[in-house]
Parts: sequence; C-alpha cells; structure tokens
Amino acid sequence: MLAYITRRLLQMIPILLGVSFIIFVLFTKVGEDPVRVALGDHATSEAIANLRAAWGLDKPLLMQYLDFLRQIVTFDYGRSYATGELLSETFANGALVSLSLTVPPFIAGLVLNVSIAVLIAFYRGSWIDRFSTVLFVAGMSVSYLVYIMTFQYVFSYLLGWFPISGYEGGLESISYLALPWIITIIVSAGPQIRLFRTVFLDETRADYVRTAIAKGSSTTQVMFKHIMRNAMIPILTYTVIEVPTLILGAFLLERFFSIPGTGDILITAINNGDFPVIKGMTIMIAISFTLFNLITDLLYAYVDPRVQLE
Repeated sequence: MLAYITRRLLQMIPILLGVSFIIFVLFTKVGEDPVRVALGDHATSEAIANLRAAWGLDKPLLMQYLDFLRQIVTFDYGRSYATGELLSETFANGALVSLSLTVPPFIAGLVLNVSIAVLIAFYRGSWIDRFSTVLFVAGMSVSYLVYIMTFQYVFSYLLGWFPISGYEGGLESISYLALPWIITIIVSAGPQIRLFRTVFLDETRADYVRTAIAKGSSTTQVMFKHIMRNAMIPILTYTVIEVPTLILGAFLLERFFSIPGTGDILITAINNGDFPVIKGMTIMIAISFTLFNLITDLLYAYVDPRVQLE
C-alpha cells in the first residue's frame, strides 16, 4: 500500500509539471500583460518598467517559470496584484469556506440518496418506483441556476428563513450555509438516485444474490451485506465524475450568496485581471483533482479486496 501511494505521488510530478507549464504559457504568452492591465493604457514607460521589476516580470522566462514552480512547491504564491494580500492566506481561508460549503451536503446527500435508492430498489415496479422516476426526472430537468434563484427568492426574500447573502465565521456560518446546503442536496438527488437505483437492480440479478437467497439469507441481509458492498465500486466511480459538477455548483452558490470561498475569489480575480490569484487557484485545483483520484483508488481497494493496487 505504501509503495503504491509513493509511486502514485511520484507519477503526479510530471502531470503537475505539464499543467504548470501550460498555465505559465497561457498567462505569459497568450494572456494580457498584467502590468498594462494594472496601470492602464496611459501609464508612462518608467511606471511600467518599475512595476514590471517589482513583480519579477522583467526576468527571463525560464527564471519566471522556475519562480512559479518554487511557489507551487512552497505554497507561497506571493501577493495579489489587486489587494496586496498574501495569497497563501487568501487560498487557505477560501478553501476552508468552500469545504464547509461543499463537503457536508455532499456527504449527507450521498448517504440520503443511497438510502432512497435502496428503498426504491426494494419496491421496483411499484407506484413508489414509478412516482420517484417521474419526480426525479422532472427535478433533473431544472437548471441549477433556477434552483438557486427560486430558493433564494422564496425562502430568503419572501419568508425570511435564511439570510439572502453574506457569510460570518463560527457557528453563525450555519445560518448562511443552510440554504446552499439544501440546494446542493436537492440538485444531486435526481441523477444520483436514478443511477444508484440502476446499480442496485443490476446487482440483484447477479449469481451471488441467488446463491445467498438459496442459502436462506433474508432480503435485508442480501441487500446490505452483499449488494451494497459490491455496488460501492460504481458509486465511488460516480463520486469522482461528480467532483467537477460539485466545484461548478460551489462557484455558482458562492457568487449568488456572496460566500467568500475559492470560487468567489477566482471569479473576482478573473474580473479584476488578478493573474497571480488565477494562476495559483488553477494549479491548486489541479493538485486537488490528482489527490482526489488517488484517494478514490485507495477507497476502491478498501471496499473491494479484489481490487489490486499495483
């Protein structure tokens, strides 16, 4: 196991080098000149030269790229061009807020949706199954933005049950995050329950299920002792596929509810042309994806011993 983890971490190095090189080229050769964006079109040559030297943009490209790699390794991305704040602190604070926004509803929604899918699989072909199909397909046809705007208008503006926008730290953050949590769980319900139901029904037709029933196991024992364990592999696969959607949803929620997470920080940086923030945030997202894939592979082996980590 340790050897596998070490090998996978080493394999991440060329991937991240490639990603970092692409990001560096995009922002140095393809993107706008950050100095001219900051100073405007009427800046003097002296002001441009001074700011370029202050930001280290007067160095050769190779030295700039090596500085960028050093920033990645040390997690020291310098300061924001727009605010002057340390990006390491900005990213850390934004990441904590984004994790508090996404992780609780993701876990709660996954547990809830798996439970509902098991229940529907028990009653396949019944009115419960047919009603849930219509309900969840209808829910899947509604845009994420429609959910956000409708819930914000009804439950925050009209009823006043939740704050319309904003964020405060500590336990008070729950009141600001509660409505985004509810929206995330509702949006995830349709596709997850439909997929998990199909997975459970496919497993019920497997030979090991008939063998377990022939040995006298009850339906409940078969479902939770055998089917559930074997169904976890496709469920874990789905969670990997769902991560980009989760991140996109977090960006939308943070923007609409004025929650200062990584998505809101990134969108603000794009609007302001704050290139260090954009570069740092992009590479952080790439690192997060590669680490998440590693964690998923480890979970595969934990859930199903037949999976060999080689």
